[in-house]
Amino acid sequence: MNIDYTTGVYDLFHIGHLNVLRNARSMCDKLGVGVSTDKLVYEYKQKHPVIPFIERSEIIRSIKYVDAVIAQESMDKYAAWEKLRFDSMFVGDDWFKTPKWEDIQGQLDQVGVRVVYLPNTKGTSSTLINQVLVKLRNDGEP
Repeated sequence: MNIDYTTGVYDLFHIGHLNVLRNARSMCDKLGVGVSTDKLVYEYKQKHPVIPFIERSEIIRSIKYVDAVIAQESMDKYAAWEKLRFDSMFVGDDWFKTPKWEDIQGQLDQVGVRVVYLPNTKGTSSTLINQVLVKLRNDGEP
């Protein structure tokens, strides 16, 4: 059985998130999804998520492509592998060949984990949605 893993904040859930989960699940038997805790999001983005961790986790848990939700308390993907022992890790292709993911992929290669880069959905992101919402709130128009 192929048990695989992906992670994300999943704040302001949108079609890009769903596409990643759907595509990842189509390539494995079981999909575990790490959802970043509020504390972790603040540590690496210096901002709080709009939707709290408990609610984001419940949204992800309710999606038919997801077999398990795991609290992601660290950005260390190798440590996640040590705990979960997944076979493959799915990540958006916007990370392909970045220094950060070259390092992560090197670590995961050493233990036989395949890193799969999935197409990013162009034109949508939680950051963009949040910017539109802030503008609507402040100006009354997008």
